[in-house]
Amino acid sequence: MSQPPSQCMSASNEEEISLKQIAFDLRALLRWKEDEIIAREREKQERDRFHQLLDEERRGTRNMERLHERMSNRSQHLYSHTPTLVTHYEEDSRLVDNFYQPPPPLRRERREPREPRAIRIDLPHFYGKDDVEAYLDWEMKVEQLFACHQISEERKVPLATLSFQGNAMYWWTALERDRRINQSPEVKYWNDLKGALRRRHIPSYYHRELMDKLQRLHQNKMKVEEYRQKMELYMMRVGIRESEDTTIARFLSGLSLEIRDRVELLPYQDLNDLVQLCIKVEQQILRKNFRNEYSNSYTKKEFKRDGKQVKEEPSKSFKEKEKPREGTSSHTRTSEIKCFKYLGRGHVASKCPTKKTMILRGHLYYAMVGGSYQD
Repeated sequence: MSQPPSQCMSASNEEEISLKQIAFDLRALLRWKEDEIIAREREKQERDRFHQLLDEERRGTRNMERLHERMSNRSQHLYSHTPTLVTHYEEDSRLVDNFYQPPPPLRRERREPREPRAIRIDLPHFYGKDDVEAYLDWEMKVEQLFACHQISEERKVPLATLSFQGNAMYWWTALERDRRINQSPEVKYWNDLKGALRRRHIPSYYHRELMDKLQRLHQNKMKVEEYRQKMELYMMRVGIRESEDTTIARFLSGLSLEIRDRVELLPYQDLNDLVQLCIKVEQQILRKNFRNEYSNSYTKKEFKRDGKQVKEEPSKSFKEKEKPREGTSSHTRTSEIKCFKYLGRGHVASKCPTKKTMILRGHLYYAMVGGSYQD
């Protein structure tokens, strides 16, 4: 009987997995055997070296024993054989010098080069937020670290995925699962991972939008250094490669008119010289503005100190409001004024002619009505 296709596929997958496991075990066994052979050879070399040192020590002890015997034998004939004593002592001194000579240096055996240790790299965390600038900065930093530590292609993807946090980690887990289900090849190389990340985090219109920002870039309220950094960042993100003259023209077109008019009359060689000149001109303009503001504030203070007041002219809109309408006179305008205390017209409550003022003196009081006192 023929099996269903799903069971056939599962059986084939199990066979592939078992074959891969067997191949992995065989490679591990061969590697273990090689390590055992190397370790045995090293032990044998160390054992031979140890035996050689023991032999040298035994020879030294034998020479010392002979020397002591000769010294003891000749000490008995110290006074009877004086001329021969000197010769014997000379021989003994030669023996001592020969014994205390430093041993010859051991030959350093040529060791096999060790495998380089795995370098620990702390990559910046990536949280997978919808921020194009944050992703591009993370990608640039990771590539710099890979180039600095000379990371191999097999280790780049595992190291980069270890730095995923939050949404990025969930996205990577789902991507691996989908590839496993669809029997697609795994992501083994950094360029493949970078392409998948770019498709997720960089929209299709980002390049056009960035190009438009670069074309419309102007200094406005930015400083010269900030303006230059922003222009270079946009050019790097877009990937523009142009001559230095074109970049200088682009830089000048976005400068403020006050700085551009002064800088165009000065000589410069390249973009860096131009930027330094622009910074100097900007500082001169700031100093000039500061002096003008300081002088204006100082003159106002001097006028107030001398008893004079500096009157500011009212704005045009305020003057227009103050002007009377055509066809009206001052009489008609004063007649519209109404006293809110006694409901009279032509004056206000503070200047009312019927205003009374009370003055108390003991049990007497005086009332002032219209400028005259009454008891």
